[in-house]
Amino acid sequence: MSGASRPAVVDLAGRWRWRIRVDGRRAHAHEPLPGRGGPVRLVEVDADSVATLRRLLAEPAAVTPARRLRLRVRRWSPPAPGWSGRLGPLPQLRRHRIRLPGRGGVLPVGASRAGVARVEVEVGRAVPLYDLLGAALAVLAPVRPLPRPASADVTGLGAAPAWLPPAANHTVGAGPLVANPEIRAYDVVLAADAAALPAPADLVGVAVTAGDTGARVTNRQPIVLIDSAVANPIGRGRRYGPQEPIAWLDFPPGEPVPRWRLRTGAEPDGPTVVSGRLDQVPLDGARLAAVRGFGNVWCGEVPASDPAATATLLAQLAATGVVLRVPTLPPAVADRLAEPLLRVLASEPPAVTADGLEWEIRSVRQRSAALRGHAAAFASGAVTVGTLPALAAPPSVSAVLVTRRPEYLPDVVGHLARQTYPELEIVLCLHGIELAADLRSRLVDCGRPIQVFTAPAGLSFGEVMGAATARARGSLITKVDDDDVYGPEHVWDLVLAREYSGATLVGKAAEFVVLQTLGVTVRRAAVPPEAYGAPVAGGTMLLARGDLEAVGGWRPVPRSVDRGLMDRVLRSGGLIYRTHPLGYLYERRSSGHTWDAGLDYFLRRAGQQWDRVPRHREFGTEVTVG
Repeated sequence: MSGASRPAVVDLAGRWRWRIRVDGRRAHAHEPLPGRGGPVRLVEVDADSVATLRRLLAEPAAVTPARRLRLRVRRWSPPAPGWSGRLGPLPQLRRHRIRLPGRGGVLPVGASRAGVARVEVEVGRAVPLYDLLGAALAVLAPVRPLPRPASADVTGLGAAPAWLPPAANHTVGAGPLVANPEIRAYDVVLAADAAALPAPADLVGVAVTAGDTGARVTNRQPIVLIDSAVANPIGRGRRYGPQEPIAWLDFPPGEPVPRWRLRTGAEPDGPTVVSGRLDQVPLDGARLAAVRGFGNVWCGEVPASDPAATATLLAQLAATGVVLRVPTLPPAVADRLAEPLLRVLASEPPAVTADGLEWEIRSVRQRSAALRGHAAAFASGAVTVGTLPALAAPPSVSAVLVTRRPEYLPDVVGHLARQTYPELEIVLCLHGIELAADLRSRLVDCGRPIQVFTAPAGLSFGEVMGAATARARGSLITKVDDDDVYGPEHVWDLVLAREYSGATLVGKAAEFVVLQTLGVTVRRAAVPPEAYGAPVAGGTMLLARGDLEAVGGWRPVPRSVDRGLMDRVLRSGGLIYRTHPLGYLYERRSSGHTWDAGLDYFLRRAGQQWDRVPRHREFGTEVTVG
């Protein structure tokens, strides 16, 4: 380790200043600084990237009370050109200063080189360093937890686990726990040592032991959890297939501390690309960035020496979207992984002769299983389900559908009824039309909660979308078009993307286009998937109801309402994110469309083609036998 990376705690004015350096491997401060009988006045943090800065949130140092933070991130670039975040809320904020690279505080449009970002914050009353770092992080990266009508206050005792993302209802404390006579003081308390936990009573709703790699209620099997803001498929693009770079994952035997490594080359004994110790799992952003350079990872024999750390490592790798194959696992490791993910990891990859779409499908199934089964936003509810069962459910979604074409409704309502997402309602607005009694009855009996109402024909499309949104009960709103095809995982895809991207609005590109008059589907690779930036297909947009209303809702225009909303999101400082395109078929029918660019537009730059539609479960178009 170089001298620049060594622990540096300097004594200036009697330990009233504290300097922490964070490099690509770990934070070099592990004990709260006592100060002069009180809080630290100034904390200086020097980090090489936002990804490594996140690790400091899980260090015991983050519990230290401080009044002022001076943060420098040596390599920072915005997730989208021109974007910058906003300082998170802090009590008694006195002053803050933000300096971002480039003119006007941002990098030039199209710039790929990172620059130095600086954030200074001062508050009137000392708060844990965790709170100061969380507020500063919101300037440098999108921090937008999923909306929920109810959630628990979570307190990390001594330190927060690495899988716990920063949020307004997440705090840390050094202890002891303090009672509140007005309300239960703590809903969920996490501690690395079970001996430090109080018995659940009026003081604490649920007491949980939590290390870096998982959490469990006393006498229950550990649940491996990951932070999806760190382990995710952002930037994955379209790199799929046997021709993509292969890495070999192994666990060198005979090491005094168990290790893992990724090696490259045609054989598993090639040079090491990235490695680490199992006791330093979960992986930080720097190591995961190296993993994203590969298309495929083949894993050999897996040891059982540290099952929680090994399971966490595999879950993180799987969440990046690299095609990961793990044929066998020790029971102690397998027990800590979700069943859907286990099935995917053990399955054979597509044949060498299979096209890239087959490999892409394998990647999407794998990362979806990893995120749904292990991302803290979705899996941590299982920790408290026995005491707080309502908190285990994902946020509710309302699918808003406005139509003037009743003949399309059986198909599109059927697509929505077959969604695997559990908390979904359908809001169907009939724009100046009425339904026949038998059709209305069929739709109401679709198996999902559904509201059906009529809006006057004289209202603009934007006004009708506003009326439908006003009736929606979901925390999240997704727009659905009546003439498109939605696979059964489509809503899950959008909710996952909203969670790991932190974007205000997420959607899919209209990449698979059904040209009905020609009887073919073409794939148009116009914009990269798993990337920040507009556009997304209007019939796939998803955002929180609160965010929709905060930007002014839908514009009262007769057409281009999708573009109007995306423009409002961007003008308000929000981000737009495109997830993968699977599960959505954009149909161009012979009956015409409000926007009609002609068939030539869709045939230009078209790649792969299929007769009629691609037959895959992801699109809900698989061929059934019998």
